[in-house]
Amino acid sequence: MPINILMPALSPTMEKGNLAKWLKKEGDKVKSGDVIAEIETDKATMEVEAVDEGTIAKILVPEGTQDVAVNDVIAVLAGDGEDVKAAGAGAASAAPKAAPAAQAPAATPAAAPAPVAAVAPAAKTPAPVAAAPAPQVNGHARTFSSPLARRLAKEAGIELVRINGSGPHGRIVARDVEEAKSGKGLKAPAAAPVGAPSIAPSMSDKQILALFEPGSYEVVPHDGMRRTIAQRLTASVQTVPHFYLTMDCDIGKLLAAREEINATAPKDKEKKPLYKLSVNDFVIKAMAIALQRIPDCNVSWTEGGMLKHKHSDIGVAVAMPGGLITPIIRNAETKSLSTISAEMKDFAARARARKLKPEEYQGGTTAISNLGMYGIKDFTAVINPPHATILAVGTSEERAVVRGGKIEAAHIMSVTLSCDHRAVDGALGAELIGAFKMLIENPVMMMV
Repeated sequence: MPINILMPALSPTMEKGNLAKWLKKEGDKVKSGDVIAEIETDKATMEVEAVDEGTIAKILVPEGTQDVAVNDVIAVLAGDGEDVKAAGAGAASAAPKAAPAAQAPAATPAAAPAPVAAVAPAAKTPAPVAAAPAPQVNGHARTFSSPLARRLAKEAGIELVRINGSGPHGRIVARDVEEAKSGKGLKAPAAAPVGAPSIAPSMSDKQILALFEPGSYEVVPHDGMRRTIAQRLTASVQTVPHFYLTMDCDIGKLLAAREEINATAPKDKEKKPLYKLSVNDFVIKAMAIALQRIPDCNVSWTEGGMLKHKHSDIGVAVAMPGGLITPIIRNAETKSLSTISAEMKDFAARARARKLKPEEYQGGTTAISNLGMYGIKDFTAVINPPHATILAVGTSEERAVVRGGKIEAAHIMSVTLSCDHRAVDGALGAELIGAFKMLIENPVMMMV
């Protein structure tokens, strides 16, 4: 019988993705391992491989379609010996009936038929055991809605759970969203649990637009990356108790060492140096070793217990069009400065091209955000859970310092450590940033 090709989960947290491009067309034969499509998530573009052999009988989701839910049927594959036309016709007739089911709450394990996994991400990321649970609102399962209604609600910035549906069985349709834009047909916000801290509601889109003259602005819709950044960082500042520790570091020895190392770097056949270290490479290495020296800071908070990590996996913020991403240098405490430099150059290039694999930017034990290249003296950064810390690095500049009663010029770099107070107390955070300062001011200690 025909095999359903499903929208794959490219990471454990993925719920939707954009079907960017089909690399095979209807009637094409495929074998296991063939790349058949490209899927865009909020962070990257991934290739999808077929895991079965056969012929593409019907493509149900055209390329360019956005917000395709994980495990939705995107195409049908006819196996060897099957009638391709019959399989395609059957898929086409069954497709409209299958669409509402994708929005329905998951059935119990005993009642749910086991789907045939027809595709797997080329990045070899293990798929989650079960699809992400449907969002719950006041104890009720996910709201039923049409694809058009979901798109309109998303563009209008209205939560579907607040819209009264007038379609069959209370399903939300496009006209319900249009009424909601004018304030009609909206449900009252759910009451907060007794004892829960109240958070002041943000201004609605309508309230914000009313402050500006029509025609004096352009509305640029949010993409998936910007929405994810907004959601994660808003949740972080609301749920993670931040505190901040700042130190000034004299990096005169580091700059001298960097200049000498780069000057003596080996050359390739074209007489180009094999590596060129940046200050940021030293920062990554120093933070990695500091976490090993203060292991109680190399942790992640969970409600069940503290995760104490054995290695220093350092995420480094990389700016890209529309947002940022934090590729991770794994086991950074064990790597040479030249290896860290090469990995970061590769990560930065692929991040800007949205070609990172999920395992290359998910996880990590801390992060570094460096705005020194923009001339920023100092700033504070927002922790990205499950990290318990993040180091904000400012520019290095010549400042007047007092040494032995004399005023001298020194290259000073200000750094600020943001800490999750649930996992890292003040004194512990001070030990970590103190260990970092010692290493960054004496780079020879990183070589021991």
